[in-house]
Amino acid sequence: MDQATIRRRLQALRERREVNQTDLAQALGFNDRQTLSDIELGKRQVAPVDLVRAAEFFGVDTGYFTDPFELAGEANFSWRQAAKADDLESFERRAGGWIATYRHLSRLKGESVNSLLPQIGLNPKSSFEEAADEGDAVSRSLGLGDVPAANLASVLEQKLDTLILHVDTVVGVSGAACQLGPLNTILINRHEPAGRRAFDMGHELFHLITWREMAPAHVEEESKLSKNQKRVEQLADNFSGGLLMPRHVVVGLIEKAALPSNDPEAQARWIREAATQLGVSGPAMKWRLVALGLLKNAAAQGIGDGLLRMDAATNDAALPPRFSRRFVATLGWGIEQGHLSVRRAADVIGTSVDDLAVLFTEHGLKTPFDL
Repeated sequence: MDQATIRRRLQALRERREVNQTDLAQALGFNDRQTLSDIELGKRQVAPVDLVRAAEFFGVDTGYFTDPFELAGEANFSWRQAAKADDLESFERRAGGWIATYRHLSRLKGESVNSLLPQIGLNPKSSFEEAADEGDAVSRSLGLGDVPAANLASVLEQKLDTLILHVDTVVGVSGAACQLGPLNTILINRHEPAGRRAFDMGHELFHLITWREMAPAHVEEESKLSKNQKRVEQLADNFSGGLLMPRHVVVGLIEKAALPSNDPEAQARWIREAATQLGVSGPAMKWRLVALGLLKNAAAQGIGDGLLRMDAATNDAALPPRFSRRFVATLGWGIEQGHLSVRRAADVIGTSVDDLAVLFTEHGLKTPFDL
C-alpha cells in the first residue's frame, strides 16, 4: 500500500474517532504534535512502528491501514432505502472490499480507475422539469437508444469507466452510489424487479454526477431526511425518469398507438405495455407521462398501482449475473497473476471456492483455477 493511502486512512480514522493530533501523537510516542501533522501533510513517512502503535491505540488490525483489498474510511456511500444499522454497516464493509479489490487489481493491470462521469449543472433549487430534461439530455448524449434501460449499465462501464455491480444486498437496500476518489460505483440489488433495477441505476447515477453540488445522505430513509435532502431525492427520481424515458421515445410510442382517454383500465393496459417495452415500472411510466403533459394528473390519480402491476413473467425475468463481467474478469486476472490467492478472492466475495468457480461460469469466463 502506498504511503499516501496509509496517511489518508490514519487521518480519516483519527477524525472519525474525534481524536486530536496531540493525543494521537502522544500515543505514537512522538515528542510533539508537529510530527503527526507532518505525516498527515505527507512531509514525513509512516514507519511500521507507527502503524503498530496506531493499531493498538484505535483497536484495529494493522491491515486496516495497509490492506489494498479493504476500504478504510476512504469512500462515500449513499444507500437507497433503509436497512438495520448493524446490517448496513457490515454490508458496507463487504461492499468496500469489492470496490477496493477492483481498484487495486485495475491499477496493477494498468487500467483506468478514473470514472469519466461529468458533473451536471443542477442544484437543490433546480426544478423537477430541469432534472428530467437533464436526464433526457444525458440519455441522448450517451447514445442509450430507444430502450435506455437495456443499455445503461454497459454504457456506464464501457464508455465512462463506472463500476456497476449487481449484488445480493441486505434486506431493505435496493441500491447505492459510492464515490471513491475518481472511481465511481453503482451497486444494485439484483433481486429487485427489472424495471426497479433500471430506475435505481438512473437514480444513483444522478447522485454521482451531482455529488459536489448536493451530496446525498448516507442512508436515504425518507422519514429521516431533511426537507432539502428529500428534494434532492425527488430531483434524482425525475432525472432517472428523463434518462430512461426520453421525450422523443415516449412520444414515438404514442404515435404508434395512441394513449386511450377516459378509460382507466385501457390507459393502465397501455402504460403497462409501454413500460414493458422500455424496461421500467408501470408507476414510473405513468408519472413520466404526467410530467410530459401527455396524461392529466387527475387521470393518473385514478389509475391505481394495482392496475399497473406488471405480469409475473416481466417481474420474474432472469436475474442478472452477480457483480459484473468486468469485475469478475479483473478478479480472475488477479488470481492468474498471483496478486491474490483463490481463497482470498473467495473471502472478498464472501463465498466458497466452489461458488467462486460458479461465478466465472455465470459470466461465460474461464475459471482461473482448478477445483
